[in-house]
Amino acid sequence: MTAAGAVASGDPLNQSYYAATAHRLPPQPALEEALSADICVIGGGYTGLSAALAAAEAGYSVILLEAQSIGFGASGRNGGQLIPGLRWSARELIDEFGDERGKAIHSLAMTAVARVHQRIADHGIDCDLKSGHFEAAHKPAHFDAMRRDVEFRQAAFGETGLEIVGTKDVGLHVASNAYHGGIYDRSGGHFHPLNYALGLARAALAAGVRIFEHSRVSAIDDSASVIIRTATGQVKAAHAILACDRWSGEVDRDLARYTVPIVNYNIATAPLADPRALLPSDAAVADSRFVLNYYRLSADGRLIFGGGEKYRERPPHDIAGFVRRPMVEIFPALRDVTIDYAWGGVVAVTMNRLPHFGRRGNCLFAHGFSGHGALLTTLAGELIVEALRGKPENFDLFANLPHHRFPGGRWLARPLATLGLLWYGLRDRL
Repeated sequence: MTAAGAVASGDPLNQSYYAATAHRLPPQPALEEALSADICVIGGGYTGLSAALAAAEAGYSVILLEAQSIGFGASGRNGGQLIPGLRWSARELIDEFGDERGKAIHSLAMTAVARVHQRIADHGIDCDLKSGHFEAAHKPAHFDAMRRDVEFRQAAFGETGLEIVGTKDVGLHVASNAYHGGIYDRSGGHFHPLNYALGLARAALAAGVRIFEHSRVSAIDDSASVIIRTATGQVKAAHAILACDRWSGEVDRDLARYTVPIVNYNIATAPLADPRALLPSDAAVADSRFVLNYYRLSADGRLIFGGGEKYRERPPHDIAGFVRRPMVEIFPALRDVTIDYAWGGVVAVTMNRLPHFGRRGNCLFAHGFSGHGALLTTLAGELIVEALRGKPENFDLFANLPHHRFPGGRWLARPLATLGLLWYGLRDRL
């Protein structure tokens, strides 16, 4: 452990509580030969691992290539928040896409909860799974919108796990005066994200998937079959699955233009003497700001808090200090608490904040989960395999969502997107 506000030296983005408490896999070899498989998966996060596991269970031979190590990216660094649904409300989906299609999109997205829970149960994944998520209203107007959305979902879908929480009852979930009510969702929850990824990898290995770490893809040749090349080997496959999220542009430059990277930062305090005094229901919490705060308790009684965003990938000099500020705004009593871990991770955000699915020849892809990836990625991987098995209806429901490249081309897209994101962040403070 370290003193308040200080963390260990080293890679500033990889000093995570999750890395320190991971149920590690044996190291997997790098690809150093020419191999063949029915399916080659590129990316060792939730999307790729879920796809690889589902494909192997369906009888395909599968090779998975990961540029670093399993769970190295956002799958092993995120806040661990299991937030059901999409960034768009059910009403927004219906207003935009019509009653039948909008309801189908919302209902499909909601199946991600059961899919993740089923994977954890089926494979005995030890990832500190807990139930309950509280969306906290940053402004009274946000609470009014939340209440209307819950009432709509209850009427349109018969959802029973949602509870409208008025201002006077916020303390049942969060010991803070910062909020104006919120929504408690029993189907949401939280978990140890890296251990979930490693659990999926163990299950995939047991199902026959060959996993190669430190095997960065350098080129893809998609003709009659797909040739995926690394510096020291290659894989010939009937189909490839691109599951790289933030790094999709490294294997398909055009895909990078559909997302911009946002770096989120997290801290983990030292174990607290009375953690449930802060979060009495032990729910995960995320507020309704555009640049949101999100936090939860770990299995050993720490507060894991994420707050603030940076739109460039160079981290702040003091990550712990950067995140401590929003934490103290919510919990003033933690002003001097010891911070044992501080880290960051990059998520890919689309223009409309909906995930981007699609096909490029014999390659299928899913990326741009826009902060809702802890649940949606498992769904994405399984839908890709459903499509490869000749049942593309659910995959196409997402693949047919409208998406646009960020304007500005290769050099200006990110600066222009940053200006827009900064504007929405400013609105949080107005």
